[in-house]
Amino acid sequence: MNIEIKQQNDSYVGILYGWIDTAEAPQFLEGLKSLAVNADKNIELDCEKLEYICSLGLRGLLQLKKDSAAKGGSLVLTHVEGEVKKILAMTGFIKLFDIR
Repeated sequence: MNIEIKQQNDSYVGILYGWIDTAEAPQFLEGLKSLAVNADKNIELDCEKLEYICSLGLRGLLQLKKDSAAKGGSLVLTHVEGEVKKILAMTGFIKLFDIR
């Protein structure tokens, strides 16, 4: 699992790669913390290359969404497909996020 963070003007893009499983979740959550510092901005998480996300990863996404809402920013998930889309649908998380 890898997360690459880029700043674009007044927003941030996190590009997610690989599997976010129980072993990789702590690294993922650390990456999200660096985005949460800027939760007052627009944040996009590009999931095109994300293959899997576990419950700890989902929890991290939900926390980032809450942080963004509390600080007046926004969180958008893009390119959500395949297994990740199935997991979000099964858990009901698909209704909680702005997915484009």
